[in-house]
Amino acid sequence: MVEICTVGGYNEVGKNSTAVKIGDEIYVLDLGIHLENYVKYTQDEDIVDISPKELMRAGAVPDISAIEDWKNNVKMILPTHAHLDHLGAIPYLANNFKAPIMCTPFTSEVLKGILTEDKIKLNNKIRSMSANSSFQASNNIKIEFVHMTHSTPHTVMIALHTKEGIILYANDFKLDLFPTLGQKPNFKRLEEFGKQKVLALICDSTYAADARKMPSESIAKEMLREVMLGIDSKNKHVVVTTFSSHIARLNSIVEFGQKMNRKIVFMGRSMAKYVRAAEATGIAKFTNKVEILKFSGQIKRKLNKIAKDRGKYLMVVTGHQGEPKSTLAKMMNGELKFKFFPEDHVIFSCKTIPTPTNIANRQKLEADLRTFNVRIFKDIHQSGHAAREDLRDLINLVKPQHIIPAHGELRMTSALADLAVEMGYKKGTNVHVMGNGERIKL
Repeated sequence: MVEICTVGGYNEVGKNSTAVKIGDEIYVLDLGIHLENYVKYTQDEDIVDISPKELMRAGAVPDISAIEDWKNNVKMILPTHAHLDHLGAIPYLANNFKAPIMCTPFTSEVLKGILTEDKIKLNNKIRSMSANSSFQASNNIKIEFVHMTHSTPHTVMIALHTKEGIILYANDFKLDLFPTLGQKPNFKRLEEFGKQKVLALICDSTYAADARKMPSESIAKEMLREVMLGIDSKNKHVVVTTFSSHIARLNSIVEFGQKMNRKIVFMGRSMAKYVRAAEATGIAKFTNKVEILKFSGQIKRKLNKIAKDRGKYLMVVTGHQGEPKSTLAKMMNGELKFKFFPEDHVIFSCKTIPTPTNIANRQKLEADLRTFNVRIFKDIHQSGHAAREDLRDLINLVKPQHIIPAHGELRMTSALADLAVEMGYKKGTNVHVMGNGERIKL
């Protein structure tokens, strides 16, 4: 008997966590924060030392009381990748479980970086395993990491091989045929799963209503090329902001920055953290091309120098969602004593994550920028999530007996359920739309 508990991320985008019980063994897949609630509560986009109970009350981390009775049998915590909505609650909640954490090398480096920086001590051992590898977790369970493309490196789908069949956890992925960093998804392995018995597919449904194939990261790179190299920025400040964890995007920004003959400076704590992890795992090399500044004091001194050398630098900064404590917000509110001039370029290589706080923060930031008459380039981006037609391809590849839509509000999980029905599945029979904290036996 396999039992699945939808701990978090089934009523919202964020605080993702799913527990799978096989016999008397429990595996916790992902343990993430709800970024919107987290930023609202801590006023910070980085992990800070704060009480787990308070965060649970604020809806910023998964409510693990849903698996209180399973707690002592948790064998392993398995985050799929390094995004905080899948990994960020580990520093707060992992000590509740006497279990090691197993993840890919980049994910492991990011997690260790967070723990070191915030002096948080975990009793759990952190182990790493490469994508496209597997190991025998117990006599009954084999765990396999299947390489996927996403907007951060070393992202995997997790396959739990059980006597009842495979439980495939596919949270956060896209089927990118032309990635700009790393390999294509492991389609061959997914096809092999389809010839075996996939008991359940637990699947990302964020863009399930979006009737298209999600464009490749190589398209986002071309969009960047156009605004960075195709528009005259002579004697102008150029600032780019994007997701700190998006190493492929940062690579493209650096490539075009060099072609612009500008000195490139990365500014912000979270950017320094993810870049360090990318270098430690050999994914990318930035330090020979880029100056990396972490703290406000260093950044303020550098911006003072940049102000006198307009047109010589490319500034890559945190603050794409308008987070109040980010570098870009501090450049705007006078804290870093930086001044924009008319027609300077500010490039948002991201989309606004549509939550009330983000929308308000971004509107304020853009309104402030407009008082300087700068040129704003928005949505220079492609998502790291699968859209409806990618999800159809995945279902056709792995042929699951049951589908559990995850990672989304009800309208998103319902959209994936509708797609499954369109493909011959039956709602309630083998498609299960669930909310946080529910359980299902298969």
